[in-house]
Amino acid sequence: MSKKSTLQVEKANEFIVNWLKTYAINAKVNGFVVGISGGVDSAVTSTLCAQTGLQVVCVEMPIHQAESHVSRAREHISQLMQRYPNVSRAETNLTSIFESFKEVLPTNTSESQLNLTLANTRARIRMTTLYYYGGIYGLLVAGTGNKVEDFGVGFYTKYGDGGVDLSPIADLLKSDVFALGAYLKIPESILNAAPTDGLFGDDRTDEEQLGASYDELEWAMQQDEEGKSSNDFSGRKKIAFEIYKRLNTSNQHKMQPIPICLVPKSLK
Repeated sequence: MSKKSTLQVEKANEFIVNWLKTYAINAKVNGFVVGISGGVDSAVTSTLCAQTGLQVVCVEMPIHQAESHVSRAREHISQLMQRYPNVSRAETNLTSIFESFKEVLPTNTSESQLNLTLANTRARIRMTTLYYYGGIYGLLVAGTGNKVEDFGVGFYTKYGDGGVDLSPIADLLKSDVFALGAYLKIPESILNAAPTDGLFGDDRTDEEQLGASYDELEWAMQQDEEGKSSNDFSGRKKIAFEIYKRLNTSNQHKMQPIPICLVPKSLK
């Protein structure tokens, strides 16, 4: 991807760090816990948390993880610990828990549906693990989702990586995250890696799953906000816009508040 951004990175960096620190102090907690995947979003989020000076626990949670993801995650955590004394690492290998979970549940569905369900299960097991660390150390779970994923195409697991206490980069486009990552000097191996959610135990990229690049989805998101429709475009732009609209529509259940059945007073 082009990784273009108009973000004023230095000022944005300072603003987000101050926001994180103020929120944590007001919440009377010790700091933050962040799940580290080896991707740019978790690397940027954990670095921003580290800059607050508060306690930061970076957690690796492999589940049949691709070696490239593991090596990038460890490189980032090691670098972060060298730069910030308030950062520590923890590793909880969840592979055996995941396998035990699979053994007691039915699998009588299509292979594609089963694989997707199990991918979401990985994310939900990890969420539970992060909240365990948050509970024993008095930390907030910091989310790692960006604006395109969280509010554009809903590319996250409901009550998985979407289950967090606060979201420091959820108002940043993916290109903004890359720009901030370069400014924060996160490892080049992460900046140069193709984005991937790592939920399938292989190296499939986000673009392969979504059918469009983040640059295309950012563009489509901006066009949609301006009231454009697919009829305004042709060729690849039309395809990218339609992919965005399809995902945005089908994943609204993640972005909207949980529906509540409001029972009339006359029935109470």
